[in-house]
This record gives sequence, C-alpha cells and structure tokens, in this order.
Amino acid sequence: MKSPKIVILDAATLGDVNLSKLEEFGTLEIFTTTQLEEVAARIQDAEIVVTNKVPINRSILESNHTLKLICVAATGYNIIDIQCAAEQGIIVTNAVGYSTNSVVAHTFSMLFYLSHHSRYFDDYTRSKKWCKSPTFNHLGESFYELSGKNWGIIGMGAIGRKVADLAQAFDCQVSYFSTSGKNREQPFECIDLEKLLQQSHIVSIHAPLNEKTANLIDEAQLKMMSSEAILLNLSRGGIVNEVALASALDLGEIAAAGLDVLETEPPQEDNPLFQIENKDRLLITPHIAWISHESRERLIAEVYKNIKAFIKGESRNRV
Repeated sequence: MKSPKIVILDAATLGDVNLSKLEEFGTLEIFTTTQLEEVAARIQDAEIVVTNKVPINRSILESNHTLKLICVAATGYNIIDIQCAAEQGIIVTNAVGYSTNSVVAHTFSMLFYLSHHSRYFDDYTRSKKWCKSPTFNHLGESFYELSGKNWGIIGMGAIGRKVADLAQAFDCQVSYFSTSGKNREQPFECIDLEKLLQQSHIVSIHAPLNEKTANLIDEAQLKMMSSEAILLNLSRGGIVNEVALASALDLGEIAAAGLDVLETEPPQEDNPLFQIENKDRLLITPHIAWISHESRERLIAEVYKNIKAFIKGESRNRV
C-alpha cells in the first residue's frame, strides 16, 4: 500500500517540537508558513493535512481530489469549511485538552501583572527612583488581595473550570455564564451575563468564538462593569469589541484588561488598542497562552494519535 503524503502548512506556529514522528505514517512535507493563495498547490496531492491557523475553504476543498484527513492542530476549527469537508467525505479532527494547564497559568500571570501594577513598579525600580527613596519601600500604586473578590467566568469548559478551581483556592467567590446555555452542572453559581458583569471584580473569558459569542462584550456590556474590574480574554479576539474596549479603558470605565487574543492576528498597526492613553491599563500578549513547551508537545501527540486512528479506521476527535 502506498504511503500517504502528509503536509504541515504552518510549522512555525508549533515552534521547536519534534514533528518527525509523523513520518511513521507516510511522506512528510513541512512548510514553515503558508499563505492562503498557496494552500491549494501545496496540498494538491496530499491525503493528510495538518494546519494550525491556515484556512482551508470551500474552493480549496472542491479543487482537491486526494485529501482524506485534515488535522487541525488546535481546539477551534472555524478555519475549516466543515460543511464542504463533509460533502467531500473528508474527515476533520481537532485537538482538545492539550493547552489547559498553559492557558490557566497565563490567565493568572496576566491578572497578577495587571492587578499588582508590575509594569509600574518595575519601571520605578529600573529608573533608579528607588535609589533615592527616603523609605525602604514605595507605595505609588495600591493593589489588593484576591481573597473575597468576585470572579466571573465566561465559558465553563475545561479551562474555565480549572480557572474557577484555582480562583476558589484564592478564596474568590466564583460564578459563571454558560455561553451555550447547556453547561449548568457545575459546583459554581450559573448566572446571566448582565449580573456576572455587574458583580465581578475579575471577568475572564474562556469560550469559543461562534455566533453566540461574537461581539459578546461590547460597549453596553463594558458599561455594566465596575470601574475597578479587570477583564481578561484568553479565548478568541472577536468576543470583545476592541473599539469599545479602548474607549472603556481611556474613560476609566474598567480598571484594566489583559488580552492574549485579538480580532485580527497579527493585528493592524492602527488597532485602537495601541492608541489608548493610559497604557498601564492594558496588557496584550501575542496569542501565547497555549504555547508552553509541554502544551505544544501534547498537541503534536494529539495530532499523532488522530492520524494513527484514521489510518486504523477508527474515529478519534472528529468534529
């Protein structure tokens, strides 16, 4: 039996993890990055394609006559035209659970950076102002303990649940909003979005981007929040309206925001979030919450298992 050709479209997004193990299943061709207009040619004779963020749309699928399996090296699979893939008899798989620990850690990293004013205190020290201080410490910015604070979670999947557990360990009062309306069997209070935004000192988003969550946090929702609240988005950029958020930060309607995702990635240079006046109110990281080395190793292991199951005629992580 002829070995299948396997194409990886955007290996640069996976970093230094070992991809050679996929050679066990066939001929492996690796591209560092791939532009949309290059996809059709690069996968024209491939049976298996691995993509992290390179889209595979209807026109690409309909022009291909060899493709049998698309492995999305991520949990979200909105980059694939799922309906067309089904019509073409192409199986699509994703990877779940691999990044939970990494994203949860980054959630708390962002929170403490913002809530403890780490940028301010680091700048104060590096500027050598501390060298001239009349006291051993510096009280330029106040910060508060997590104990007793209300933490609202939007999206109570595996990541949201682990954030909730750790927030509770810090003695936070945890509540959540179910974006699907179905996930209500949790040991935390499930409330509507308006109530969650009004009562929470911290709001963290861990939900998929879909028709129910697109633009979920807009101008009206931001105005519901306390001026002392911190908003964290560790899911998808399209859930938070960036124009509205920039305005809310400048007007002091919320205290701060931490974003690991933006609506367009990489962002445009004229993104309104780059123009806010008080930059200490905002922390943006370039979609790295999932990117710990261990997380990426687990991701490739998931892709490996998905391909192995496919070759054996078994169903695994099909979307």
